[in-house]
Amino acid sequence: MKVRKLSAATAILASGALVLSACAPGDDTENGNGNGGTNGDADPGIAEGQVFTVEPEDGGLADLGADFETANDEIRVSLGPQPFNSYNGQTPSNYNVYNSTIVDRLFSGFSYVGTDLEIYQNEEFGSYEVINEDPFTVEYTINDEVEWSDGTPVTVADYVLDWAHQRYLGEGQFDGLSPNLGTYVPDGPQAESYDSKTFTVEYPDGPYADWELMIGAAHPSHVVAEETGISQEELVTAILEGDEDLIEDIAETWNTIWDTDPGTLPDAELIPSSGPYILSDWQDGEYVTLEANEDYWGTPPGVSTLIFQFVDNAAHVQALQNGDLHAIVPTETVDTRNELENLVEQGEHAMHIGDKATWEHLDIQYGEGSPFAETPELAEAFALCVPRDQILENLIHPVNPDAELLNAREVLNFQPDYDEIVAETYDGRYDTADVEAAAEIIQEHDAEGTEILIGHNAQERRHDTVELIQASCNEAGFEIVDGGDVDIDIAAGEWDVALFAWSGSGQIASGLNIYGWDRDNDEPRPQNWNNYNNDVVSDAFEAIATSDDEDEIQEHIITLEQGLWEDLHGIPLYVHPGITAWDSSIANVRPTPAQSQLVWNIEQWQRVSE
Repeated sequence: MKVRKLSAATAILASGALVLSACAPGDDTENGNGNGGTNGDADPGIAEGQVFTVEPEDGGLADLGADFETANDEIRVSLGPQPFNSYNGQTPSNYNVYNSTIVDRLFSGFSYVGTDLEIYQNEEFGSYEVINEDPFTVEYTINDEVEWSDGTPVTVADYVLDWAHQRYLGEGQFDGLSPNLGTYVPDGPQAESYDSKTFTVEYPDGPYADWELMIGAAHPSHVVAEETGISQEELVTAILEGDEDLIEDIAETWNTIWDTDPGTLPDAELIPSSGPYILSDWQDGEYVTLEANEDYWGTPPGVSTLIFQFVDNAAHVQALQNGDLHAIVPTETVDTRNELENLVEQGEHAMHIGDKATWEHLDIQYGEGSPFAETPELAEAFALCVPRDQILENLIHPVNPDAELLNAREVLNFQPDYDEIVAETYDGRYDTADVEAAAEIIQEHDAEGTEILIGHNAQERRHDTVELIQASCNEAGFEIVDGGDVDIDIAAGEWDVALFAWSGSGQIASGLNIYGWDRDNDEPRPQNWNNYNNDVVSDAFEAIATSDDEDEIQEHIITLEQGLWEDLHGIPLYVHPGITAWDSSIANVRPTPAQSQLVWNIEQWQRVSE
């Protein structure tokens, strides 16, 4: 067994973004948008005090070798207090970074995003290749040994179900997250039989920009079929032939069988795993336990037990020091950084600091009942009174003195095209609060005392952000209400302004699902939670989704950024600084800036002694 300690390296991201089918709420209710990239010189996963059993060759998973075995050990990790929701993380209400980091251990697929935000094929699971350019067609092959933990083979049937919840969305159908696979692959996966290990996917209008990420992991179709009272073959036939009545029954099953009361797992036969771990225990608000999948067909997981604990951010460092936790992703504050630096100096822990592909923002609600729907001009007043510069200076500069205001959404300010795009789209008018100008607009519309409910997830830094907004915007004439202590569903749009973050993983066209409008059904797309509708912006995103020309994509980004600023869809604030720390006796820990966070390769972690 090779153990190697590496020297210090801080990750600074810098290259072009791939701007996927959906995005996830991430860091403290961050919801994923696909911005990211690296400078190609430093691996973002490298940190001082880090050890490896096998040194990785690139940003992908390390080849641990044929002798790697599961150790009878337990690793406890906390990404924050955000709870686990469901085995099915592909519904709008369950799709967030924190749920995904757990359920991703239960599902294997064709590809994954590495620490460098590059896309890697998962060759243990299968392979894929382009077999025709016109029409653009991709052939997928699942390896023969790949099966669910109940012994059922993983086949094309699982991917037909995955396609269905992106094809048949809406009233009485699937409560799916994104329509993209169903839109760009209208005929669904094609194979010789429902139980085939090889299938093709055809894009009749040309390749979707994120086609490599469109087909990944899938849910167990045999479970859905059995619970619906049909065979797996009948499920596949009904979906591909558009049998509306049977599809409605299948969708009802998919929507409901995995949802239970918090802290109660579905029956074990309903939640098989195709990944290295299985769900074992769930204590609501406390922890989720994963146990090694004894029938896993790939490289064995590093330890027998993983426990994801939902620990308040303020308690992370002490819990790590006490050994109650072995790895943490705390809120980035200057106190946390200082405490961790002192802890690392003692020689038993490692820490990583670097930019994250995660950005904080304020979204403005334009749906019915919001004051901005009734009087859109108040959005301008709100933007003018938000003290963006103070938020940056007071809350982010103590952690990252070099941080700058973020003035775009589809490109982050560590990326090479950022300055050029911002120069064409934003003139700096909202950098500093202008309380007098905001007050004039409020008075003009007789809106003094208008309540603005800011919804967030009650994280300390967000409370502090709202306090700064209150001090400024209340002076202008609004009455800002801190919704962090109120039971608010961000994804349901139960707010006037939402304060959260999108977290990305090297995607190009994910913004279509966030900012776009479903014009066929005249309704917002699944993650368009503030009911934003602009045909120019939707057109630009749709063009990006099918373009492979970098210059053309940049022009479309400029167009949509101009529209988003002109309409005041929302207000970007800053890119998150990232801090992670862990017990340095645990090998193979490799932080990533992507939304998969610290645990993207947790199945490779294993405690070693030097």
